[in-house]
Amino acid sequence: MASKTNSLEDFRKNREMMNEKIMDLNHLGIKRFFNLDHNTYQDGALPAQTKELLGLVASAVLRCNDCIDYHLEQCAKSGSTKEEIIDALNVAMVVGGSIVIPHLRHSISTIEALEEEGLL
Repeated sequence: MASKTNSLEDFRKNREMMNEKIMDLNHLGIKRFFNLDHNTYQDGALPAQTKELLGLVASAVLRCNDCIDYHLEQCAKSGSTKEEIIDALNVAMVVGGSIVIPHLRHSISTIEALEEEGLL
């Protein structure tokens, strides 16, 4: 069985490889969307850390494990604590209902991998 860290590393490698392929398509609309997404999570009226927590909640409610993994890593890098992340995931579960529970399980696995790496 693969370790949690290897699973997260596989996600990172695949995301990077596929994003490069997408950018190589050289499609203006796609590039603009990626730029908009990137800029959305920069400091503004809300700090980037808060925006990443919001992205995590939205990702859990929308049930996107890739998005959850991305935002969990960004939450850790922007300074969120494990307790803040768990609290945000609680909001996601309340908003999204019991269908979010499998994604909460996935989140906990990723959190453990981030802890193994020393990011949380």
